Amino acid sequence: MDIHVRFAQGQSIRKMARELGISRNTVKHHLQQQEMPTYAKRSQQSSKLAPFKPYLLQRIELAKPDWIPATVLFDEVVERGYQGGGIAQLRRFVCQFKPSIVPKPVVRFETQPGVVAQT
Repeated sequence: MDIHVRFAQGQSIRKMARELGISRNTVKHHLQQQEMPTYAKRSQQSSKLAPFKPYLLQRIELAKPDWIPATVLFDEVVERGYQGGGIAQLRRFVCQFKPSIVPKPVVRFETQPGVVAQT
C-alpha cells in the first residue's frame, strides 16, 4: 500500500526502492499488482506439552506461595510420559505463572553528625 501511495504522489521507483530498502524490481512488481496481497492465518498446532498443561497448572497452584523450579516440573512430566526434546518449551510455559518479586522499599533515616560512628 505504501508503494502505491508514494507512486501516486509522484515518487520515482528508484527513490522508493532506496527509501524502503528493497529492489526496484520489487517496487515494480507491487505496482503491477491490482489488489493488495492477503495472508491466511496459520492454524495453531498443538505442542507435545499440551496434554501436561493441566497437571502443571495444578502443581503450580498447590505449591503457592512457594515456587517449584522448572527442572523439578520437567522431571515430573517426563515420569508421566512427556516425549518433548528439552526443557525450554516447559520453561516458556511456566514462566508466565511465576510470581514477580517486589523488593521492599528502603527505609532511610537521618542522624545528626557524629551520632553514629562509622567503623
